Amino acid sequence: MRLREKVALITGAGSGIGRESALLFASEGARVVVADVDDAAAKDTVAQIQKNGGEAVSVRADVSQAGDSERMVAEAEHRFGRLHILFNNAGIMDGRDDNAMTTDESVWERTMAINLKGVFLGCKYGIPALRRAGGGTIINTASFVAVLGAATPQLAYTASKGGVLAMTRELAVIHAREGIRVNALCPGPLRTELLMKFLNTEEKRRRRLVHIPMGRFGEAKEIAKAALFLASDDSSFMTGASLMVDGGITAAYVTPE
Repeated sequence: MRLREKVALITGAGSGIGRESALLFASEGARVVVADVDDAAAKDTVAQIQKNGGEAVSVRADVSQAGDSERMVAEAEHRFGRLHILFNNAGIMDGRDDNAMTTDESVWERTMAINLKGVFLGCKYGIPALRRAGGGTIINTASFVAVLGAATPQLAYTASKGGVLAMTRELAVIHAREGIRVNALCPGPLRTELLMKFLNTEEKRRRRLVHIPMGRFGEAKEIAKAALFLASDDSSFMTGASLMVDGGITAAYVTPE
């Protein structure tokens, strides 16, 4: 078991990548704190982990709120004694997110508050806990759009994920000598509820799919396996990295003939 005796806190763990990662981490021996703004979804993830013989606890947390972020870290230490793995995964993709001319300011602010500020707050309160544990690892969910422009406009989302990459690099440099590794996970387009709600027409889905060399959307389970790699000692010499798990989209972002 690659995460035996480890304690992991995963935000946005009520669904999608977060849920699949919580289930996988637990199967690899971790005790998991399942954080999500949807309390019922978080509890359902915990129930699935416990059904499979794992150990987990849920906590309702809006990652854009400092008090909630502080509380979820405190809960991890209170319930399990310490924190070794922080997976800042929670994020949104607002269907009204578009180009600079049409995106409403409220959409921009909400996206930044959750996708970017949420990662900052997770690190603000999580890093001291990792220090108390003697070191650990942080995984921040970014996106392939953090390194290239998206064919379907989603300006606030793209900008927020670019910020996650920049923050990840700086945190990695600051904390490298403390035994704290910080890496970004950059998924490509996935067949998740989050993306399918955004790509809500067949035209939008085709426009995204045509750029993926592997010819399909990824699955949340596939990203969870990459997150496990970053969480475990298998990635012990990696920090400040951006791990692309994107079906090849960033390698060949062109329209086929």
